[in-house]
Amino acid sequence: MDVDAAFYFDLANPAAYLVAERILHELPGPVEWRPVLARGLGGEPARETRSSIEHQASELGLQPVRWPEPFPFDSERAMLAATYAKSIGRAVPFAQAAFRQAFAGGRDLGELDSILIAAAACEMHPQAVLRGVELRSVREQLAAATRAAAAAGVRAVPAVRIGEQVLGGPRMLADARRALQVSVELGDQKNAKSNPRDRADGHDDPRDRADQKMDFSHRPCAPPRESHGSADREHAPCGRTAPTA
Repeated sequence: MDVDAAFYFDLANPAAYLVAERILHELPGPVEWRPVLARGLGGEPARETRSSIEHQASELGLQPVRWPEPFPFDSERAMLAATYAKSIGRAVPFAQAAFRQAFAGGRDLGELDSILIAAAACEMHPQAVLRGVELRSVREQLAAATRAAAAAGVRAVPAVRIGEQVLGGPRMLADARRALQVSVELGDQKNAKSNPRDRADGHDDPRDRADQKMDFSHRPCAPPRESHGSADREHAPCGRTAPTA
């Protein structure tokens, strides 16, 4: 059973970079990546020193942190690119590539060239990205996502939401993992109670075997085509790109 789960991030936030490098491996279910503008959430961002970020990156086995100049940088255009990437099913690989450009490559994501390098790393055409960041609809999507995050209780990034529970802080992923497991177990129990044909002893019901003989010729032979409007719930991270000086 899938649980409504989301990861909120701003590409200017180095703590979000560290979470982005871990979340796909540490959470047991799909999580939607949602780009938002941190300054629109209305809360105070957590203050972590550069040395703390560098130490955490080393503990995770990541490349040494290289800080972009200037830092912090204006992330609005990069977040518009992330929103466009999300609309075409590329939120995860673009965000990972952009985070790595910023905090492993030391590149300012306020510069268009840095954004295009990240886009190229996940096979997004530069002309499409240039058009995408100028679209009014993309700007509206980013603003709407930021408002929705604030309404859900997100006050700063990085944050993870499991159902209606918003999690942050250094134990965010451990707490999210537990919350996901509990939600899945509760959902499975609810489904078992709602299905009178489930057997308590764990044996197959003969009627289930009979159902297997039904004609399923109405099922499509080809896999469904990708919907670019669907939520971005990718699991496979894009390949690491060498930082660009």
